[in-house]
Amino acid sequence: MAKGPTETSGADYAERLVALQQVWWKRLLNVQAPYGWNLRRLEPGRCIEIGCGIGRNLAHLRGKGVGVDHNEHMVAVCRRRGFVAYSTPEFPRSPEAKAVAFDSLLFSHVIEHTTADEATELLESYLPYLRPGGQVIFETPQEVGYRSDSSHRRFADFELLSALSSQFGAKVERQYSFPFPRPAGRLFIYNEFVLAARFSAA
Repeated sequence: MAKGPTETSGADYAERLVALQQVWWKRLLNVQAPYGWNLRRLEPGRCIEIGCGIGRNLAHLRGKGVGVDHNEHMVAVCRRRGFVAYSTPEFPRSPEAKAVAFDSLLFSHVIEHTTADEATELLESYLPYLRPGGQVIFETPQEVGYRSDSSHRRFADFELLSALSSQFGAKVERQYSFPFPRPAGRLFIYNEFVLAARFSAA
């Protein structure tokens, strides 16, 4: 069932995401509205989205998000859409890269593309920008969504995301299936694991 490019760094992957977002029925029905509401109810505040893609969540963050992505083609799409976004090498040199300046880190449909070591390295890289008491938010696909993309490398469920959070001393505050209960993930491609963990303010 897996479809699309096996790597996420090229122009072809960016073009695939743009094409998927522009499907007529998705625009007509505003299918992103529930996902935007779900993200905002987690109160991300000022947020860095690591792996921002073409800006789906930056739109949901309504001006309070800064995007980072290793795919320069997707960063270019974000900028054309009016969002603040940087490539991975650009971000540390950007005016946004200030210590403890952000309320949250968002990893939306990113961890399933990584190995365990890569995920650890990602968090280590961006934690210095998170304020004390800030949170990390993960969103990952469930079964059908996981199988839909050939660039996915491991199934990132609640257990894996909780372990990754605990590795850095973050305490899980919320975890749930969205938009439908957990069994729907075996049938509905857009069902997600959502986990939010908070770091100590001390």
